[in-house]
Amino acid sequence: MSNLADSLTREELFQSGHPFCPGCSGGILMRWLAKALGRDSICNVAATCLALPTLVYPHSLNLPCLYISMAPSPAGVTGVSAALKILRRKGRLPAERKINVFAVAGDGSAGDIGLASLSGAAERNDDGLYFVFDNEAYMNTGIQRSGSTPRYTWTTSTLSGKPERKKDLPRIMAAHDIPYLATLSFAYPEDFFAKVAKARDMEPGFKYFHIHSPCPAGWRFSEDKTIQVARAAVESGLWILYELDQGQFRLTLRPARRRPVADYLKLQGRFKDLTGEDLRALQEEVDQRWKALEEGQVQIPVLA
Repeated sequence: MSNLADSLTREELFQSGHPFCPGCSGGILMRWLAKALGRDSICNVAATCLALPTLVYPHSLNLPCLYISMAPSPAGVTGVSAALKILRRKGRLPAERKINVFAVAGDGSAGDIGLASLSGAAERNDDGLYFVFDNEAYMNTGIQRSGSTPRYTWTTSTLSGKPERKKDLPRIMAAHDIPYLATLSFAYPEDFFAKVAKARDMEPGFKYFHIHSPCPAGWRFSEDKTIQVARAAVESGLWILYELDQGQFRLTLRPARRRPVADYLKLQGRFKDLTGEDLRALQEEVDQRWKALEEGQVQIPVLA
């Protein structure tokens, strides 16, 4: 961990006193990204839960930021990285000075409303890092279901539970053959920082991160349980931590002994109406997924 710690800035670029909800993993995300990427960074934030707490003056995030509407945050990466190329070509920016261009968007922004923009930036391999803050619903507008909402989940627009499965956005992005893709969890900071630092130091190109982001308000759990919920998702096998580095798949964390899926679900009020049959179906899906992974039958795991 010492070499990894040396690659992070000790400067606090994300300030305390921000108006995030108590227990929100958004504050953790913005502080960690600032630590990993440093002062020579430009941030694009889509309209999401993260935008106003991060960007309203006085800024919580002490970096140059663009506040972009819900759909086109990947186009913000495209535009800023293109502008930096022009400045270098004109000699107004030293060629050796690396500036990290990154964007943060919610799951609805990235996977539903802005999917065309995201796909375009990935297909062109525009230079930047793209972080999806996946709290599995449109939390900022009232906890409505998104394509990323898991099956059986209560939201204000799926009162009896969402019947469809979660859209597996990392697998969609993997089909674009981008240089780097990874899943992240707030319960595993070393894994988080190692992946972001690796992508930060790679050659120019599009890097994609999908972050499991527990939401106390929308998921109906106590604000002091955020990390516990995040850890239970990984330990139960529902959230899989992996990377695709130049197309090579690698599990970055393998639970020593997987906990029952029910251990994760029972922590959250949004799953309180699940039936025993629903629980058995979810557990069977997870067991089959990990059996295939252990036997090397899949190159990219499916997320529930």
